[in-house]
Amino acid sequence: MSARTKLDLLKPRPRWVRSLVGYLAFLIGIVSAKTVVRGRHHLPKEGPFIIAINHFNYADPPFVIYAVRKPIDFLAASDQVIEWFNYWAIWLYGFIPTNRTKLAPSTIKSSRKILSQKGILGIFPEGDTLSDELRPAKGGVVYLSTTMQVPIVPMSIYGLKDVIWSYIGRGVRPKVLVSFGKPFGPYKLPRNKEEKDIALKEIGDEVMCRIAALLPEESHGEFKGNPKIKEFRMQNNLASQYQL
Repeated sequence: MSARTKLDLLKPRPRWVRSLVGYLAFLIGIVSAKTVVRGRHHLPKEGPFIIAINHFNYADPPFVIYAVRKPIDFLAASDQVIEWFNYWAIWLYGFIPTNRTKLAPSTIKSSRKILSQKGILGIFPEGDTLSDELRPAKGGVVYLSTTMQVPIVPMSIYGLKDVIWSYIGRGVRPKVLVSFGKPFGPYKLPRNKEEKDIALKEIGDEVMCRIAALLPEESHGEFKGNPKIKEFRMQNNLASQYQL
């Protein structure tokens, strides 16, 4: 069975299992790194809502769990190959498999069920960890937010430059900064297909700019220099210069 097929078969674990894994993530956040969380007060007290996170490192999910400290359901790409030493964590926590090119009906159904039950959905809009700079968002985060009429919370993770096992093996605790921004949305999409596609792109860019506002400028990638980033920094009461 291929790694891709294995990922397609995975699904979120029961809440009690994910709660136990949350304690493991807490230990990872405390022991393996010097983790600082800022802006946690921006998280709504309860769901439903979507958290949109940059994805620069395979070890990002445990730090999301550590910072949110509530059961969270992740959407993760099933059309990718995961190395065996990273696969165990995905298997243990579980996730909603999704294709990065087009949301499958099963993905939409599972996501809607979670949000209708006041759950929290974690999405990495870029879809992979192929870069340490921001790239355009896939359409999933915007589509689910608009169709279910739930807000989006921007979130950033910064500081992991290598695989977490490499740090542990060297006895190094990297400084990791996890930041939350103010919730925004939901928006409504036009009925016209052409107008809808334009709106999806514009809202997707806003999602990424709001995440960029929580990251240093060298990580802004395709959104570097976008004037909205400064606007969103001010909304979050952040200094104009990023500080780790």
